[in-house]
Amino acid sequence: MATFRSTISIVLVLVFCFHTISSEAHAEDTVNPYTEREALYHKMETITNVPWYYLAAVDSYERGLRKARRDRADADGFISIYYAKEDWVGPLNPNQDDESPDTISLFEGIGLDGNGDGKALLTDDEDVLYTLARYLESYGLTEEDFRIALWHFYQREQSVNIVAGHAKVYQHYQTLDLHKHAFVMPLHHNYSYRSTWGDRRGWGGRRIHEGTDIFANYQVPIQSSSYGIVETIGWNPYGGWRVGIRDLDNIYHYYAHLSGFEKGIEKGSIIEAGQLIGYCGSSGYGKPGTQGKFPPHLHYGMYRDNGITEWSFDPFPSLKQWERAAKQAKK
Repeated sequence: MATFRSTISIVLVLVFCFHTISSEAHAEDTVNPYTEREALYHKMETITNVPWYYLAAVDSYERGLRKARRDRADADGFISIYYAKEDWVGPLNPNQDDESPDTISLFEGIGLDGNGDGKALLTDDEDVLYTLARYLESYGLTEEDFRIALWHFYQREQSVNIVAGHAKVYQHYQTLDLHKHAFVMPLHHNYSYRSTWGDRRGWGGRRIHEGTDIFANYQVPIQSSSYGIVETIGWNPYGGWRVGIRDLDNIYHYYAHLSGFEKGIEKGSIIEAGQLIGYCGSSGYGKPGTQGKFPPHLHYGMYRDNGITEWSFDPFPSLKQWERAAKQAKK
């Protein structure tokens, strides 16, 4: 009898432990990264006075770089800001795994202790974010100060512009949860498209087609697929009347051959997913105002920035995903 009771006790303990482990694992899976990051940004803003949206903008840009570059692994924590180990501990530091803020400073490393635990760790979100915040603070807190700090950090004007744009979007919406997408046309209109990325094009010289053509009638509304900021707008000999919107993943969304733009859309405009930005047309392949050299359609392209250059990739899978999501939402 005692043996039976012991067996039952062991089973109950194992069941309890399994349930506890499963619950903890589920809790980790349901952690909201936006909430965790925002808490870190606001904490560092309180300590350093650097606006939280400056920190969020740099972190968002760095997260996009990690997605685009093979030489950077995904971040282990919630913060994606990248520092090379030799810069963190100091290039002449004989201990490249140094965690002491004092010796790191002695060897002119940049790593700082952001949470008061006596260590400066590349793997600690607070240490990494605090190090960035102190760097930005050293240049000042105005928008111009921010841009100067970014220039010295990245040594690339396009990177400065992208991060500054991210900051404006975050400041405008006062939230990090800005990664939802929308299909580029209202579903009730007649349209058709297939994968045309990489097809040959001849006007203006031999080149490949860097996008997907979505055929529709003149004046069909064109919607932004993402949150972001208008980076370019106006005439392009190839794309005609076009709009370029940079999202918070550093992706540039290109909408071309429009018949016109929605009123109020201009360079620097902050845009949300699903917002009307223009109208389907057949502009392009010539001087400003050229129309009708092909059937009306939207040329939609996506370009990823990796901090050095930018390249196009096939937008067709994303379009299909957003279209399915829009149809599901209507049910």
